[in-house]
Formats: sequence, structure tokens, C-alpha cells
Amino acid sequence: MSILNILRYPDPRLHKIAQPVTAFDARLAKLVADMADTMYEAPGVGLAATQVDVHERVVVIDISEDKSQLIAFINPEIIWSSEERTVYDEGCLSVPGVYDGVERPSKVKVRAFDVKGEQFELEADGLLAVCIQHEMDHLVGKVFVEYLSPLKRNRIKTRMMKEERGIAREKALREQGRRI
Repeated sequence: MSILNILRYPDPRLHKIAQPVTAFDARLAKLVADMADTMYEAPGVGLAATQVDVHERVVVIDISEDKSQLIAFINPEIIWSSEERTVYDEGCLSVPGVYDGVERPSKVKVRAFDVKGEQFELEADGLLAVCIQHEMDHLVGKVFVEYLSPLKRNRIKTRMMKEERGIAREKALREQGRRI
């Protein structure tokens, strides 16, 4: 399988709204497999298609220690959430190295399709509930830093832009070295 490029905040493509999946075919199965490989390689516990510049309602999550419990959510929708809320320190593969507290419902029930087009429902709490909500935010163009104060968000944006310039500079220097 392929390792996909993960978009980094504040890339504007992270704010695109994902469209529903209409075909449960080999292309979708390959996308899910590639997203899983990308998530594990990163390493992370969740990845939305939006983060790899595919604007379809596809999410992969695996919160197990041994990477043995991959769940693909196609066209997911939260059909119930608890009134009880929890603050969890979240991070994101699109915002590497940044972690901060986000308050979300403690429990959710999600309805989705698997990669074969079979519908299922799943009730989740703890880390799985957080991951489901975090990844589904990506599908509507929202990154977790948008829950933070404007001051924190601007500091993170500035830091990410500086890091991106540094990465681009290193890449250019490596390419120049190859041409000499």
C-alpha cells in the first residue's frame, strides 16, 4: 500500500467539506488501506480523508496498542451524544507536536458504513469517542485548534508556517545538492 501525504495546518484544503461516498468499490478499499498505512506510519490513532487531500466522508481509526482493531467509517454521522462532557488533550497528524484540551461529549453513537457498504452503529466513550468526533470534524473542514482561543490558534498557525518554510528550505537545499 501507499503512504499518503498528510496536509499540515493551516493548509486551506483542510477546510474543504467532504462529500458523501457513493461507490463502495476497489478504489474505496485502496483509499482506506492507504489511509490506514499512513496513519500507522505517522504514527496516529485516527485519520480523515480530508487530511490526505481526498474530500470524501472517510475516516479510519485504531486506538489499540497493537494496531489490530482498525475501524473504517464511511459516511459517518453522530446520531446521539451524551450531555456529559469531558476535556481531553488532543493532538492531530495535521498539526504535529501540538496538544491541547478540547471539551467534547463523553459518549457518542455513530452510524456509518464499512468499506463493503454494510451499515453499522457503534457506541463509544473515552478515547474512541474523542477520535470519532475529532476525525468527523475534519470532514466538515474543522481542525481541533479551532476550539482553542484565538491567541493560541494564531501562535500555532505561526509556528506551523515557520516549520513549513524550514521544511521547504531543507528540501530546496537537498535538491540543489543533487544537481551539483
